[in-house]
Amino acid sequence: MANTDTTPAQQSGSVEAGLDALETRAVDRPPFSQTFVSKILPPLIAIGVVLAVWQGLITFKIVTDPSKLPSPADVWGEAEDAWLKGTLLGYIWTSVSRGLLGFLFALVIGTPLGLLVARVKVIRAAIGPVLSGLQSLPSVAWVPPAVIWLGLDSSLMYAVILLGAVPSIANGLVSGVDQVPPLFLRAGRTLGATGLRGTWHIILPAAFPGYVAGLKQGWAFSWRSLMAAEIIAYSPDMGVGLGQLLEIARSNSSMAQVFLAILLILFVGIAIDLLIFSPLERRVLRSRGLLVKS
Repeated sequence: MANTDTTPAQQSGSVEAGLDALETRAVDRPPFSQTFVSKILPPLIAIGVVLAVWQGLITFKIVTDPSKLPSPADVWGEAEDAWLKGTLLGYIWTSVSRGLLGFLFALVIGTPLGLLVARVKVIRAAIGPVLSGLQSLPSVAWVPPAVIWLGLDSSLMYAVILLGAVPSIANGLVSGVDQVPPLFLRAGRTLGATGLRGTWHIILPAAFPGYVAGLKQGWAFSWRSLMAAEIIAYSPDMGVGLGQLLEIARSNSSMAQVFLAILLILFVGIAIDLLIFSPLERRVLRSRGLLVKS
């Protein structure tokens, strides 16, 4: 007769093995055909529909004035011409480098500021409402005073980015800290995690979902602030970014170039989100069991 008695260690091992098996099945990578149909094909169809409607407005002469609405072929011709001249990537890189560098500055300033506001009641009462007010203030409002203070220089771009992004990053972290369960804080204090150690090991990991949401919003404000600054504060000495390209196209009444600049601004914003912030958000959610890895 077989012995059916098992020790607690054996039972625990069998339970862990079963959980590991479930997790292994959950994280199996789906075939490319499934990924293509579920994630790649829908946006391609949406883009195709937009292009078809756009071209249809011109083909069926619903819009007959090319100075009002250029055709997709005209916009593509502008892009091809800029590529052949070697300026297309320069436009993109000028704005992307400014945006990412300004966002990193905002991250360095907004993170400790958010922690101070979240954890120190006096500071929260003093500047918490100011941060909320700054977050709702349109970034374009900072461009005229930045031009007066700093002149037509790249520093004004970074100043406008900081004023637009820091409040969003700080408020996102404040929101995340406010949602940390008090039980986590008590458990951390019991284990000796107080002060900076408690902030690093307890508060920041628990507040990370709200912090990531603030980062995404901060990047959106950074990008919008930069475009507003580039459009308004144009100077050839600062280099030509996407905002300056849009303003040059408007001055030249070139609608094809206007549409090209708008599409490039949209493309960069989406690409940064897909390459940086969406994977970070998925990783945070997955680490908390809120998203099945696929």
